[in-house]
Order: sequence, then structure tokens, then C-alpha cells
Amino acid sequence: MKLQPDKSDVQSISGYGPGWVGVNGEKITHSVIVSSKGDRIEWPSSRFEDLGPEHFAQLAQLDAEVVIFGSGSRIRFPKAAWLQPLLARRIGIETMDTAAACRTYNILAQEGRSVAAALLLEPAA
Repeated sequence: MKLQPDKSDVQSISGYGPGWVGVNGEKITHSVIVSSKGDRIEWPSSRFEDLGPEHFAQLAQLDAEVVIFGSGSRIRFPKAAWLQPLLARRIGIETMDTAAACRTYNILAQEGRSVAAALLLEPAA
């Protein structure tokens, strides 16, 4: 799906599909963290089953008020213990499938919110 956000100076997700996401028009085929502050960080995991507490501790280091976790092609929730670093820093986290996370990130970023999206991109079938 191609997305057409309003004109803005924040980093936006310009499209997505199975195994890829577009960030400001650049096609990315690996899991990634993007933020409204311009961060774009490779997130080293291609399967939900490979995620662990270190992945969410990395998210806690971001300067964001909320993190949108895109869990892949379907919604899957991380273990509660993995979220402790985020909760300790009072960073909100919402979990949804990656497509919904892309859309939600764009809306919040366009509103001027300090938001990051951690997008799990599984290999295309």
C-alpha cells in the first residue's frame, strides 16, 4: 500500500508491503526503528520468535513519548517483562500488526508527537 502523508518535515512512512517498508521513499527490507525526530536504526530481528528483552531495552533509549511496535503480519504481544525498561522511563508502548503501526506512526508524527515505530519486517512468503 502506498501512503501519501501531508507535507511535513518529519520522517514518514511512504509505503509498505510484505517484507518491506518505505521510509521517505526509500525501500527498506529489514526490521527497522524510525522516529519522528529522524532516527532510522536497523532492528536486528526478522522473526517475532527471535525478539528478546534486549530489543525493547534498545527502544527505551529513544527520546520518544510513545513507541508503536509493529509485530509483523499479525498482532503478537511481547512478554510483559521485556517492557520494563520502557515503563521505567514512562514511555508508552502500543502493539499492532506492522501495517497498522505504519499508519499510526504517520498520524502521530504528523500531529507533532514524539513517536517511534519499531517495525518487525518478516521475509516475504
